[in-house]
Amino acid sequence: MILGRDREKALLNKLLHSKKAEFLAIYGRRRIGKTFLIHEFFQHQGIYLRITGTRKAKKSEQLKNFHRSLRALFPSKNENEKLTEWSDAFHLLGEEIKQLSPSVKFILFIDELPWLATPKSGLLQALDYFWNHHLSHLPNVILIICGSAAHWMIKKVINDKGGLHGRLTAQIRLEAFTLSETEHFLKEFGSHLKRKQLAELYMAIGGVAKYLTYVPMGKSPAQIINELCFSPSGPLFGEFPKLYASLFDSYEKHTRIVQALAKKRKGMVLDELLSETKLSSGGGSTEILHELEEAGFIMALPAFGKQSKERLYRLMDEYSLFYLCWIEEIKNSILRNFDKEYWNKMSNTATWYSWAGHAFENICLKHSNKIKNALGLAGITTFESHWQHLGTKKEKGAEIDLVIDRADNCINLCEIKFSNEEFLISKSYANDLERKKKVFQKVTRTNKTIFLTLITPFGVKENSHSIGIVDQQLTLDDLF
Repeated sequence: MILGRDREKALLNKLLHSKKAEFLAIYGRRRIGKTFLIHEFFQHQGIYLRITGTRKAKKSEQLKNFHRSLRALFPSKNENEKLTEWSDAFHLLGEEIKQLSPSVKFILFIDELPWLATPKSGLLQALDYFWNHHLSHLPNVILIICGSAAHWMIKKVINDKGGLHGRLTAQIRLEAFTLSETEHFLKEFGSHLKRKQLAELYMAIGGVAKYLTYVPMGKSPAQIINELCFSPSGPLFGEFPKLYASLFDSYEKHTRIVQALAKKRKGMVLDELLSETKLSSGGGSTEILHELEEAGFIMALPAFGKQSKERLYRLMDEYSLFYLCWIEEIKNSILRNFDKEYWNKMSNTATWYSWAGHAFENICLKHSNKIKNALGLAGITTFESHWQHLGTKKEKGAEIDLVIDRADNCINLCEIKFSNEEFLISKSYANDLERKKKVFQKVTRTNKTIFLTLITPFGVKENSHSIGIVDQQLTLDDLF
């Protein structure tokens, strides 16, 4: 059963009932549910052939696997024939497709294409020829290519100037579940977590479909996190290095970047990040950042009123942040002595609140569309950014978590605060909010109307300091 993914299912259904040949590319990070979505949707919709690449396997081994899958679907007397080129493999498949009735859908699903299409394999050229000269003329055919290496899929397929360029009829970038999708997913498996509890779980493992299937029912978020992340046998205890190694060839450089961003949680500009990681400023580093961004691990947040080079890079993957903040440092001691109460003991400590505050900011940034809808901005063009003023000897600096610049001549300055109850605004914090607003107006020289907007799990406790300071407030429910 496919849970959520309503937009994706609508597109797949459109392709299924199309009267012409369709060519779909689907990409997104590992564990996100790409293979599950395609396999579950299409496996009983006609003649379905799935070919899966094997990481670092030789071309001969990949062709052997292809041949086995082909002959499992189309038995032949020539079972022992040997394939040496992808052009021959696709020709053999083409001969079988010709024998099918035009009224029967044929779905060819090539999974983990980047692992198949190694530099000297000739697969992309053979696939391009196969599509152009055979499949594209058959109205009953759907060709689907899939890859976890998002940057490779975009560079080699979607934006490629030759080969498969312009051949695609549809594409899907599959992303992690949102909070509401995660809530729906877990409810289908019998979860009864309250939204605050669900958010705490989300802050640790995110909306990655595979990770959510590990969640045991009938346990608190602390118990779940302890079992998944702090047990030597927990599926997420050692997931981090395997995840990056499976996605990126030069994964050591990728992990250096996310490790640096985990330490500077508010983010870094490019020069600062390159200096911290000792990476060069050439195209190689730019490509690594693009790969991480396209896979959803980091976000390049624009700076309000600044050029693109001053974008703030921020680690956005919940699990990566959680692993680097909590698991990596103590993983050896966990192997020696697993404490079943470790995460319960850490909850509500000062370190926990620091991490939770940052993780909650990330959730809000990821759900900016929900924030805009809750503010009634669905029909208004907006531009989201962060803003920071370092200050001077005479003037204290200021920083705004999220700036929503609106086409209706208004700006929302969003302060994001995590708390376990209604957020209490003290006199000093009220003064600081007022100061930030004035500094923002002075430094940016904006003439737009400014609304101070507070985003907290349970809203703001009304007192003499909150009245007249907070123009709008949103709660965790608004993020769902």
